[in-house]
Amino acid sequence: MKRSNIPMHISEETVLGEGKPVLFAGPCAVESFDICIEIGSKVKEISDRLGFSYVFKASFDKANRTSSSSFRSIGMDKSLEVLQRVGKELQIPLVTDIHESYQAAEVAEVVDVLQIPAFLCRQTDLLLAAGQTGKAVKIKRGQFMAPEDMEYAVSKVRSTGNNNVCLTERGFSLGYHNLVVDMRGLPIMRQFAPVVFDITHSVQQPGGMAGSSGGQREFAPFLARAAAATGIDGFFIETHPEPSKALSDGPNLIPLDKMDLFLTMLLESWALGQKYQNFEV
Repeated sequence: MKRSNIPMHISEETVLGEGKPVLFAGPCAVESFDICIEIGSKVKEISDRLGFSYVFKASFDKANRTSSSSFRSIGMDKSLEVLQRVGKELQIPLVTDIHESYQAAEVAEVVDVLQIPAFLCRQTDLLLAAGQTGKAVKIKRGQFMAPEDMEYAVSKVRSTGNNNVCLTERGFSLGYHNLVVDMRGLPIMRQFAPVVFDITHSVQQPGGMAGSSGGQREFAPFLARAAAATGIDGFFIETHPEPSKALSDGPNLIPLDKMDLFLTMLLESWALGQKYQNFEV
């Protein structure tokens, strides 16, 4: 199956779809500068040593929480300030989500990649606003979308003249509170743009804990290895030094002290996928 030959340029040194795997990783949400710099520093050290290109991830606002009583944000201005400090101190690119069209221009002044949440992947105005910033745009496939239909989300961004776009897989809804990953979707979507696998949210159980989301962290290594072996371009992982104390998505976060071995495992599977990605039957 042919793949798109249009890479996503994130920064001068970081390009998705040109050989070197890109890692998008960090806490689910911006909780504090201390948490963000601890995670970012550790993951950057591992990434540099293993050979990943690293992009720090943290959401400035969790606008799609199950319950209105759940933690959302420490505030947009404060969160963006934290992200900016992390990026400057570690000299790494940044990615965060936007949920409204009006947020695109302001957030683009701080980060290098604008992430479109899965629930919003069909929102034309949001995709156009993100594309018009000129920054790279990372679109999560909606749990309700067929992989082949994500071509239209990509084309919306590219209609602005911005070719720096990628797609992210995070599982299909299967009944209530359950997601399942169809690995066929990865090569299908890779025909349109570079593809990232979201390890964290593929094991999420949306709304599965009576007002908050649950997760099955124990299955993350299996899905990660399988996705890596398809020959994709990058990975998305949320991590935390103490997942049980994280303010968002704790049940499916990878413990920070497990990231070194986790990424080593991932890289070995990815190398196998690269070796055989052109094999056809």
